[in-house]
Amino acid sequence: MWNEFAATLNRPAAHAERRKHHLWAPFPGFDVAFGSPWPERASQTFTINRTALLEASRKKDASERCYAVVEQFMAHFQTLEKHDARPAFAVCVIPDEVKLNCRPESRVPNPVDEGISKKQKESRKAGQFEMFASFNQEEYLLSPDFRRQLKARTMGFDVPVQIIQESTLRLSEPKRGERGLTPLSDRMWNLSTALYYKAGGKPWRLNSAREGVCYIGIAFRRGDEGGKTACCAAQMFLDSGDGIVFLGEFGPWYSPDEKQFHLTPDAATRLLSGVLKTYGDLDGKPLKEIFLHCRSTVTDEEFAGYQKACPTGCKLVGVRVRPDRFGPRLFRTGSVPVMRGTFWKLGPRSAYLYGTGFKPRLGTYDGWETPAPLRIDIEHGDAEIEAVGTDIYGLTKLNYNACRLGKNQPVTVGYSDAVGEILISNPTIQARRPNFKYYI
Repeated sequence: MWNEFAATLNRPAAHAERRKHHLWAPFPGFDVAFGSPWPERASQTFTINRTALLEASRKKDASERCYAVVEQFMAHFQTLEKHDARPAFAVCVIPDEVKLNCRPESRVPNPVDEGISKKQKESRKAGQFEMFASFNQEEYLLSPDFRRQLKARTMGFDVPVQIIQESTLRLSEPKRGERGLTPLSDRMWNLSTALYYKAGGKPWRLNSAREGVCYIGIAFRRGDEGGKTACCAAQMFLDSGDGIVFLGEFGPWYSPDEKQFHLTPDAATRLLSGVLKTYGDLDGKPLKEIFLHCRSTVTDEEFAGYQKACPTGCKLVGVRVRPDRFGPRLFRTGSVPVMRGTFWKLGPRSAYLYGTGFKPRLGTYDGWETPAPLRIDIEHGDAEIEAVGTDIYGLTKLNYNACRLGKNQPVTVGYSDAVGEILISNPTIQARRPNFKYYI
């Protein structure tokens, strides 16, 4: 299926109804869009036994089935590592059933085994030996999500991965009961953009980007059920569009009373120091301004810790950015919602920003519910709220995983869950890459 789809990427495609071209932009062909022809044949191809793959995805225990499925791919990545030629990226095409079964909350209708009890699983996770069974402890220490585990485990091979469901590559119209898809031109735009980025290109750059300014999103994930232990991570985005990811420390960062995460001053210093060191190791240029984006509030003590790691002469600003799903709503007369990009200033340090809404260029609203705004609060440092809002609005367009006019959240916080899951849910993975393209 992939070869057939790849062959179409050099050809134009458009929605059959011309009146819908403003919504689903025609695809001109990869060579026209990106200035380089798309290779119709992969440099190397590996075939996985479909029967064995599906059987592995039907194990009852989530950890066991996810690990078994990822193992089917790992063997070929290990073979790839022995070759002199290193591909720019790897495309992993999976049956839809694998995607359906290998998610944390998936329940397999007719499992191929009896699975194990919750108590036995916790015992194995703790490394307790069993008299009548042998097992690999790593299975229970990794994420039970196929996408997150595969991306984490393949980072050591230095090859970004693009996971694609088989149905996404369908060229014909869907039959009754089949998964609904966007038009072929839209799928071509999305996949081409993601693969171009993972190959080392930059599909676009923000004209509002300022040299020497970076934006760092702080992400957290709880490491236990109902407890305080959590791990932190940071995503750094530059004016060039490059992204850097850094894993922080586990610690008692979660407050059940406040339902927020807070670092100690020393942990905050180490987190930002680690990010900036990684940036320096990648030949980073001197920074003039650093904006911290957090969903939780940042205490004065935390911010003092971040300031210790901030380079001399570089301004540091702490901003809380979060969707306000239960706050006020704006409505317009007529049948279309508030325009995307609407900015509602509440004061010199607070505002609402609509990252989603009616898009005049498309002539429609491509959402389902009443648009919810982002709440922006400058908690620390000095900055103009209008400039902060403009920057955040620009960062909603920095999603290279799809070709879109913009998302509802900036990339600094919009991808914090995905990045956090890959890094934090796979603690045994040692070979981590700092480049953002390995996480999307």
